[in-house]
Amino acid sequence: MRIFDLIRMGLRNLTRRKARTLLTVIGVIIGTVSIVVMISVGIGMNESFEASVMENGSMTIINVSSENWEENEDGQWTSTTQKLDEEALEKIRAIEHVKGVTPIINNWSMGLFSGKYQGWGNFMIMDMDCYEDFGYPALEDGTYPNKETSKDTVYFGAQAQQNEFYYWDGRRSKTKTIDFDRDKVEIKFQEYQINPRKKEYTIKLKNIGKIAQSPSGYSEADWSIFMDIDMYKEHYTKYANTLKIDDRKKALASLEKYERIMINVDNMNYVSDVQDEIEKMGYKSTSDMQYIEPMKETAEMLELVLGAIGAVAMLVSAINIANTMIMSIYERTKEIGIMKVLGCKVGDVRKLFLFEAGIIGLIG
Repeated sequence: MRIFDLIRMGLRNLTRRKARTLLTVIGVIIGTVSIVVMISVGIGMNESFEASVMENGSMTIINVSSENWEENEDGQWTSTTQKLDEEALEKIRAIEHVKGVTPIINNWSMGLFSGKYQGWGNFMIMDMDCYEDFGYPALEDGTYPNKETSKDTVYFGAQAQQNEFYYWDGRRSKTKTIDFDRDKVEIKFQEYQINPRKKEYTIKLKNIGKIAQSPSGYSEADWSIFMDIDMYKEHYTKYANTLKIDDRKKALASLEKYERIMINVDNMNYVSDVQDEIEKMGYKSTSDMQYIEPMKETAEMLELVLGAIGAVAMLVSAINIANTMIMSIYERTKEIGIMKVLGCKVGDVRKLFLFEAGIIGLIG
């Protein structure tokens, strides 16, 4: 039997029994839609988990903190400390798949002054060469800061730019929103008591960079004031030299330790491996991947269950096609007999019915 004759006869047989063909096709459509929808729900949940985590951070970032809190068997939280210094920084930097690494110092004791008005903010001290690596927003002009441009520049996040400065005149508090393009701003360290024999150390800001707002508007970068760590160490050393001897020693010693180390991994698939290497060095670390893994496991399990339900619907559709073809064979015994008398082989008859079943499945 020629292919053309087989196709023509198959299509004619399907159109001759329109109701049966239509119902079988509908069954296949339901089965196909079921399995696609069920699996899509699971995949969508995975993507939703990842998107929700990435709103507040990146899944490739690992944090190593100097202080960690853990819950013991009695349900009580205990604090453990680990020393983070330049040696630890270099060890972590040498780990495979580490794209960027920076020490972090958060300083809330640095006061902002504009004339008689005073303001506060979270100063985030880091290596500004790594700023872009950690997914922080660009500056308002679209560029990114680096160590070269950050020698004498401090960068204000979108929300930090709106912070109000205060002044107490003895009777009431007055507020002022600083215009960083016109108003002069100074920084004073207020961590230790001033040595009365020394002049108070002040950083007069020559350049102020404005960071664009992040998509969420409430990220760490929005509320922080960024300063390069080399600039910070330079000014903090000068500040320490204005203190009393005991305070000076404490201040200079604090420059040797970091509050935390932030690591950016080149691929989220290697985050767990990098964390394992950090653990082997004796440091405890955290990452957003730790929180999303249990969510992904739950989503994958749900995806399997939903996929199984969809597979049952698909199986029912396949049985429906088989049932239609079997009934068609019983009803068309005379037609099959005539075909064999005319010289058609059993293989040709088989091809005809397989073609009809395939067309139903394809349309569905």
